[in-house]
Amino acid sequence: MGLQKINTTAIIIGAGPAGASTSIFLSQVGIPHVIIDKESFPRDKVCGDACSGKTAFVLRKANPAWLAEILDEPQSYTPSFGITFVAPNGKPLDIPFTKDRKPETKAPGFTVPRLVFDNYLFQKIPSPYATVFQQAKSISFTEPKDDKVCVKFNQGENEYEVTASVLVGADGDKSIVRKTFLNKSNTPKSYAVGLRAYYEGVTGLHKDNFIELHFLPEVLPGYFWIFPLPNGMTNVGVGILSETVRSKKINLREQMLTAIKNNPSISHRFANAKLQDKIQGWGLPLAMEREQMSGDNFILTGDAASLIDPFSGEGIGNALYSGMLAADAIKEAVTKKQFSAAFFKETYDDVIYKRLGDEFKISATLQRLCKYPWLFNFVVNKAYKSPALKDTISCMFTDMDLRDQLRKPSFYFKILFNR
Repeated sequence: MGLQKINTTAIIIGAGPAGASTSIFLSQVGIPHVIIDKESFPRDKVCGDACSGKTAFVLRKANPAWLAEILDEPQSYTPSFGITFVAPNGKPLDIPFTKDRKPETKAPGFTVPRLVFDNYLFQKIPSPYATVFQQAKSISFTEPKDDKVCVKFNQGENEYEVTASVLVGADGDKSIVRKTFLNKSNTPKSYAVGLRAYYEGVTGLHKDNFIELHFLPEVLPGYFWIFPLPNGMTNVGVGILSETVRSKKINLREQMLTAIKNNPSISHRFANAKLQDKIQGWGLPLAMEREQMSGDNFILTGDAASLIDPFSGEGIGNALYSGMLAADAIKEAVTKKQFSAAFFKETYDDVIYKRLGDEFKISATLQRLCKYPWLFNFVVNKAYKSPALKDTISCMFTDMDLRDQLRKPSFYFKILFNR
């Protein structure tokens, strides 16, 4: 078959959470678009598998029934009611997401394998306004011309040329959209690397499925995580800045396995645990500083826009949120017939940083504090003895003004002198 040409309003590259979110919200406002993915769903994505309250927020905005569907499927989704921080000295600090929780309270967040969650979102894409292509190969772009962008790709024996007013890069940390239109990939200083493994039989999990972040001496200034999953499984992994891996010549896989075997805080919990499948790695483009996320006729979302939280490593919620905001910006662009870099900076980049910028700045500061294990030990030791301080830290997860206190020396001064 010869070349098939398609004209539409928007083209989305990537059907993961960022691309699916963009598509879903575009469909809600009746904007026709084409969504292209090189894989075929369901497909796996290496990730920590933890979904925060931000994920739940976007799902509710899209359709409240979807979140209810998820929370009613314990065989696929594990509801989580809090987080456990474990200081370098091994002392844990449990932080519930919701104080004074009642029995009927729904979990603010959940964990789910990306194989399951991404496919769930993908199944929500079909609409009269969305045309979906899977297993797309040889994807290439042309520079914007006459306020249009063009994408060419192959699917099987068919060749397609799609023209639209705006291109959305939702194609992950190795984004070809970002590389093509910004002429750069992510900078090392804002880049981290993560390893993920699935284990069966890890013991000592919290009864309310708290996710765990362990600041083990072996992996600082990164951290080790244990996230509970359904059916006795856990997502276990480690994340650390790439520049640290390079400068210290760290074999991250070896370091992770050594910690599991020998660290007294966790080794006993893995005594009878079995590794399922292989340990896999992926890039984590962190939002350490503001970066350009759009330009003439294009927008970047999710990992392609370097929107992973520098401290928690959260990427799914930010990907969904950026997709929602990208759809808003495209709706306004279509209404006003404006697709310039200046317009998208105002309606997308500036909005992202207005909503998430303070959160990123605080998380970047906390990430840098990982270099000082004594400080983590100090805060956790104090919180362990002080219910008031523990409550304060718990509230920091919902109150950005309180969380900002962690950036200020006066916060630690007050802890030191019990003020």
